[in-house]
Amino acid sequence: MQSVGLQRRLLVSVCLFLRLLTSAESQQVEQLVEEVQNVPVEVITESSPCSATCGLGLRTQTLCLLNDSRRCRVRAVQCMDTWQCGLQTMTVTSGQRVEVDCVGDVMEATGRVSWRYARGIISTDDALLARWDAPELDRVVLDPVREEDAGTYRCDVQDAAYRRVKRAYWGIRVLPVGVLSLDYDSSLALWDEGEKNQTEEEEEQRKIFPFALLAVRTILCCLRG
Repeated sequence: MQSVGLQRRLLVSVCLFLRLLTSAESQQVEQLVEEVQNVPVEVITESSPCSATCGLGLRTQTLCLLNDSRRCRVRAVQCMDTWQCGLQTMTVTSGQRVEVDCVGDVMEATGRVSWRYARGIISTDDALLARWDAPELDRVVLDPVREEDAGTYRCDVQDAAYRRVKRAYWGIRVLPVGVLSLDYDSSLALWDEGEKNQTEEEEEQRKIFPFALLAVRTILCCLRG
């Protein structure tokens, strides 16, 4: 009998302890929910396109409180659609000032900049590019530019974690003084047009040649007769 009474007391004690524990946990959960509800939560309601089509740019975002859409703020954040900027070409005259800016305002404090150069050719083939030390890391300044400065300049920008954030190529053609312009596409079109005309003339000559040869033979026969 004493054993049964002891077991009942233990069972009641355990039930009371579990009830107290459940009640305490419930209070803690309620307090936690209340604290979370009081924490201000912001959501992005508007976002502008990235200011740069390649490399790092800036995007403007509008953030408003989840529980009060009238309380908003605007912030600018870095953005990047792609790190590859492709090839840009320019044609200049010897003696001019040429400046190529690789970094820009957004990436001034990003990390390190490295350059490569292929003399005399315009190409994005990296096997043709050799390491080049630019006096000013963020840009190339050729003042005055010389004919031997022509070629392809490539810049790479890395952030503090050595991740590439930009790669761009500049193809520079340098004309001697006195040459006004060099339009490669127009020159190529004229060249193709000239070749086409020459081919048509040769075709006409091939068509006429048998008749001309027959006429010569007829004249020779008449002279001999």
